Amino acid sequence: MANMEVILLERVENLGAMGSLVKVRPGYARNYLIPQKKALRATPDNVAHFEAQKAELEKRNAEKRADAQKVAKSLEGKTIVLIRLASEGGHLYGSVTTRDIAEAIADQLKATVSRGQVVMNTAFKSLGLAPVSVSLHPEVKVDVMVNVARSEEEAAIQAKTGKAKLAAEARAAELAEDAAAKSALLDDEALAVEQERSAEAAAKADKKAAKKAAKSTKHVDDAVEAADEGETA
Repeated sequence: MANMEVILLERVENLGAMGSLVKVRPGYARNYLIPQKKALRATPDNVAHFEAQKAELEKRNAEKRADAQKVAKSLEGKTIVLIRLASEGGHLYGSVTTRDIAEAIADQLKATVSRGQVVMNTAFKSLGLAPVSVSLHPEVKVDVMVNVARSEEEAAIQAKTGKAKLAAEARAAELAEDAAAKSALLDDEALAVEQERSAEAAAKADKKAAKKAAKSTKHVDDAVEAADEGETA
């Protein structure tokens, strides 16, 4: 099917600026551009209508752009927190939708944003932080950081560290600490055993030396006694 030519009533990303004549797929034009009032079919009458209204359209667009820039400035560098259930590995049990993000921006940042203005390129599948783009105007976008955590406490930790706080990681850290403690205990026990063995070996050596000394003394005594007996005879 041949492409349809339309005239843009506002800037459309990857297509063109206001007033541009562009060719698009018929379905894209009929299902999105025209219903959203972003474009008109480029018939002679519509082109003439646009040219007649161009100055007014540009004025209104400039006003909307200025309003959007004010909102963008209030959202720039801001973070919203979403509390969700998740596994120990951090995988979410629930979903995070554009509606959730829009409502959180309204509740936490006091800015009115529609779900259609929230751009989620990828779905949230796990705990952590990720930027989400908010398209406030065809020419104005701003990123808002989304902090998905299991509790407000974990969200605060994630905001400070910049990464998800996973129960599995915490458990691994605990196991590592336990292993280190056990290793230290084993080292102490091994040292005690070695000291005990050294003491036993020293005691045996002393006992052996004492026996040898006693035996040597007996030999001397016997020799002296024999000498005395010889002199008497």
